[in-house]
Amino acid sequence: MSDTATNNRETNRETMGFQAEVKQLLQLMIHSLYSNREIFLRELISNASDACDKLRFEALHNAALFESDSELNIRLSYDTAARTLTISDNGIGMSRDEVVNNLGTIAKSGTREFFSRLSGDQQKDANLIGQFGVGFYSAFIVADKVSVVTRRAGEKTDQGVSWESDGGGEFVIEMVEKAARGTTITLHLREGQDDLLSGQKIRSIIRKYSDHIVQPILMKKEEWKDGAQQVLDEDETVNQAFALWARSKSEISDEEYRGFYQHVSHDFADPLAWTHTRVEGRQEYTQLLYIPGKAPFDMWERDASHGVKLYVRHVFIMDDAEHLMPHYLRFVRGVVDSNDLPLNVSREILQESKDIEAIRAGCTRKVLGLLEDLAAKDPGKYTKFWGEFGRVLKEGIGEDFANKDKIAGLLRLASTQADTPAETVALADYIGRMKEGQDRIYYITADTFNAARNSPHLEVFRKKGIEVLLLTERVDEWVVSNLPEFQGKPLVSVAKGGLDLGQLEDEAEKKEQAKDADEFKELTDKISVSLADRVKEVRVTHRLTDSPACLVADEHDMNANLARLLKASGQKLPVSQPILEINPKHPVVLRLKVEEKKFDDWASVLFDQALLAEGGQLDDPASFVKRINQLMLEMSGG
Repeated sequence: MSDTATNNRETNRETMGFQAEVKQLLQLMIHSLYSNREIFLRELISNASDACDKLRFEALHNAALFESDSELNIRLSYDTAARTLTISDNGIGMSRDEVVNNLGTIAKSGTREFFSRLSGDQQKDANLIGQFGVGFYSAFIVADKVSVVTRRAGEKTDQGVSWESDGGGEFVIEMVEKAARGTTITLHLREGQDDLLSGQKIRSIIRKYSDHIVQPILMKKEEWKDGAQQVLDEDETVNQAFALWARSKSEISDEEYRGFYQHVSHDFADPLAWTHTRVEGRQEYTQLLYIPGKAPFDMWERDASHGVKLYVRHVFIMDDAEHLMPHYLRFVRGVVDSNDLPLNVSREILQESKDIEAIRAGCTRKVLGLLEDLAAKDPGKYTKFWGEFGRVLKEGIGEDFANKDKIAGLLRLASTQADTPAETVALADYIGRMKEGQDRIYYITADTFNAARNSPHLEVFRKKGIEVLLLTERVDEWVVSNLPEFQGKPLVSVAKGGLDLGQLEDEAEKKEQAKDADEFKELTDKISVSLADRVKEVRVTHRLTDSPACLVADEHDMNANLARLLKASGQKLPVSQPILEINPKHPVVLRLKVEEKKFDDWASVLFDQALLAEGGQLDDPASFVKRINQLMLEMSGG
């Protein structure tokens, strides 16, 4: 925030500059969102409703904030001559500092990353801006000047604040007299917005987008008399003014459910699915929970606010009540309304409350059940969900022991039967198409899909037509470390321990393996000596068909992919050496069996190639290149 003019002490007016991100957002928003311009009214009414909710909550501890006016409402009016539209509320209001912070800056976490994702494509940017939430600034879609007069509840009448801007680079702020608490926003409409100077049009927008708002939205009644429209003194409540979640599901249309989602999430898009339930028993509460259609831009921001709204007996208590939902379901939006919690409940009380534990468990089960239904009845929608939130849901495997099996059933993972990482398989379906005699679920972890799919560890599995899961996200290491089995089938890494295909190998293959191990024992011993400080063991393998060698981790050691991830994050790791497995049928290994002169160079190259093939990094790339060049020259007779 930079002042563009000095404070004028006589007039108490101060001109200030918008934060750079606000200027950028205003320009993008006006152009990208104009085709959906009606949302400005939804956003301003939603803000007014939030202001009323916050006053009711603060007044639980200080009833004087009501200032003898506890009937909270939102009022709309328009002036055809002045071409203005006014939205007023008698909610909490704002102080001068709050006006500067709320109307001059964007305080959201991940703001820089959000702007970096804007592409210049109006349609795509409109969707992203909708996820970001534009709130107050949406007024500039239809207005070329916006005026705000506000006073925080509990402040003196001379502590009101006036704010005004044309949506350019600056705004003017001034202390003014304001008798009533709350906020009044006046939009000076742009040319071409005359349809908004109609009671009929405004009412239709309110009923379309804001019918679910809890507070009454009031307008002056209008009637036609002698062919002319007249405004009456009597107020009319335009919306239903009743908590949507408290109504019976049979009375609520899908359009109303979608509208309420957009209100609580500040998302312009429709939700993917929702669940609405009243729970009775030891705890009584109502939950209306939504799965968004798109992941929020700040999903991975550590300081971002996530969670559902908490109400107690229809009284708003707090936004982002993260204790009502486990962290791996942080994308869920909606409300929980409890009949049992105290009205003065705090975040500290939520953290320790047994009632909250029960509500959290119930909400978790409901969301997971909703996802199970979605996966079973609408696979297309579930595929969309998985693309947006799959990485987050995977976190639950290690976080939520009670629901681990449910979450495991919801996993969708790439495999060797796929051509792209988007083609996934459920663990239950993997089991359903296992080879006869197969009693294990095989997987490999790697940095990328192609690295996993082309790993030499898969060669024998590909030869035998055995499906292997390809796990390429960082969270996958967390998943497999916390999911030892599924439906009685152990999950086994193809890159750890000795190869044991059980009944998938016949007796002839096992005898051949034992024979090769004996025949190549002298070679494996010799390579072990040559690579003494780099390997734990050297042994013959039959997991390879095309490659000369590969590296595997010992059964109880950390696999190479996890070691790389931890090392990249700066963690110190215990020293453990890999096992080098060699292919007794490969020409390079057969050459090494008779090599005398350059044996150490051949052994070192064999190890380095195996390390590169699994995505590792060489400690000394220059020496590797030098050895390769020398060996190539000798083989060519140079």
